[in-house]
Amino acid sequence: MKNAAALSGQPPATGQVAGDGPRSRHGVRRAEVESSQAASADLSTRDRVTQLLLERGATTAAQLGSALGLSPAAIRRHLDAMLADGDVVAREQVVRGSRGRGRPAKVFALTESARVRCGTHHYDNMATAALRWIARTGGPEAVEAFAAEQVSALEARCRAAMEDAGDGPLARAEALAGALTAEGYAANASTIASGGQLCQHHCPVAHVAAEFPQLCEAETAVISRLVGTHVQRLATIAHGDGVCTTHIPAQPRKSGNTVTTVRTDR
Repeated sequence: MKNAAALSGQPPATGQVAGDGPRSRHGVRRAEVESSQAASADLSTRDRVTQLLLERGATTAAQLGSALGLSPAAIRRHLDAMLADGDVVAREQVVRGSRGRGRPAKVFALTESARVRCGTHHYDNMATAALRWIARTGGPEAVEAFAAEQVSALEARCRAAMEDAGDGPLARAEALAGALTAEGYAANASTIASGGQLCQHHCPVAHVAAEFPQLCEAETAVISRLVGTHVQRLATIAHGDGVCTTHIPAQPRKSGNTVTTVRTDR
């Protein structure tokens, strides 16, 4: 038996036209929800990529994908989006010593604007202006005294957090990395052939320290006192390096703690 609407020559009631019924509207809503969920998942993954780059510095796509459990195509999609947004930059990986055939792998690093969003570069202009005034009225010695005063509270907090670290410089460096991470420096310590290495992947005062290296020097002195041995600052974010890197010799020097700051130019 034919449909009554068809016999009467009247079109089906609104909402009953093929492709425009309740099922179709439900499908549209479901697609919108799924699209929103996918966008949220993309943002969440990019936040994780950002955090890894902040913690590790320049990293290859393969290393990022492995750490996040993403396929090469998936991590490449996120990195391409971050490149387009100006959140990361790509460059060839620096290979020391002999290397195999082919071009070096690309590494990805956060741009300065992305670093600013990750950290707390508040009141940079005011802080820089204040230090310029101190330098004009009190000279370099006054700036050094100010820098030492500023890191004294950080030193006290880190020392308290390192109470159970023992006396070994490398063990203390690991404890210090944890304490600095809690302070927002995204730090980690590792053992290398010549001793240890403390890396800080974020610097809250990088913009100001670019003009006033006394801040870096005061921080380096704090690291030396906290690990209990001579240290050597090899690179700083304030000087344009990707990571603040401090070398810690395996054996402490008996003559006392000294500090050496070395500028690494590219």
